[in-house]
Amino acid sequence: KAVLRRLIDLDVNFIDTADAYGPEVSERLLGEVLYPYPDDLVIATKAGLERQGPGQWSPNGRPEHIHLACEGSLKRLRLESIPLYQFHRPDPKVPIEESIGAFIDLKEQGKIRHIGISNVTEEQLHRAQELTPIVSIQNRYNLMDRHSEYLIDLCDQEDMVFLPWGPLGDADAGP
Repeated sequence: KAVLRRLIDLDVNFIDTADAYGPEVSERLLGEVLYPYPDDLVIATKAGLERQGPGQWSPNGRPEHIHLACEGSLKRLRLESIPLYQFHRPDPKVPIEESIGAFIDLKEQGKIRHIGISNVTEEQLHRAQELTPIVSIQNRYNLMDRHSEYLIDLCDQEDMVFLPWGPLGDADAGP
């Protein structure tokens, strides 16, 4: 809790989290400690990945799951609208168009402001972009893992944000 309070003292204005972290712990802490939020703070959270236990992560891109996850995130974060809501990981059992469709529904309902995607290929990005504007990509990227470098260049060309996850390499945990 002290670390979260210190972020605000240091003028940090972007916090990235997910419903699967904890699960639900990081979102709950943000809501408990930082609410009411500074006007310039952008909270990004994600849906589409479930955590059953330590080291156990499963994609869940079903639209009904994404809708329920969003409702839970809004409640835990104490928000009326999530500034950046990201699709955590495409689900091989669900067409990406169906998953992104749920994000579009949530945006139309005013529950999210912007849509981002994570752990995607260029082809998956383009399929999502055919449906709606995508403002960010969050893929693994660090000194040892540069597989997403081409997406960084693409983000630059298309005026999108690239958010690296795992910037410390093997020192990072999670997907």
